[in-house]
Amino acid sequence: MTETGRISPQEVSRETYKAIAAVDQKLYGSSLGKPLIELVKVRVSQINGCAFCLDMHSQAAISAGVSERKLILLNGWDEAAIWSERERAALGWADAVTKIGESRAADTAYEPLIDLFDQKEIADLTMLIGLMNLWNRLAIAMRYQIQPEAS
Repeated sequence: MTETGRISPQEVSRETYKAIAAVDQKLYGSSLGKPLIELVKVRVSQINGCAFCLDMHSQAAISAGVSERKLILLNGWDEAAIWSERERAALGWADAVTKIGESRAADTAYEPLIDLFDQKEIADLTMLIGLMNLWNRLAIAMRYQIQPEAS
């Protein structure tokens, strides 16, 4: 049990947790690039309200070269003109796949990907979004805690 009284999946289901983490690491080797990967992870975590993942991936995005301005404006990405076409398409797809119950992964979200990503990248991006949704659900359900800021 953790300090929150919930189980720790990485301790009680080590092999499955390691397999999920291995898929996550494999995606970092894709041609999507770390900055885009981290932007998508932050966006999915915003939608799902996962503070633990927002904290982790916002820091990782900054380390990967994503500007603080982009992170600040990420929740309004569809209204700000600072995003590349590739980022806009990926963020739109992240929204559609994360909100799949509402969006049904509409063609209007998928079609912008076709000219900007190859088929493998679209598959990798979709797996990334699905995997990030899994991480959010684990972190929220098991009450993963962020570390307080150093004083």
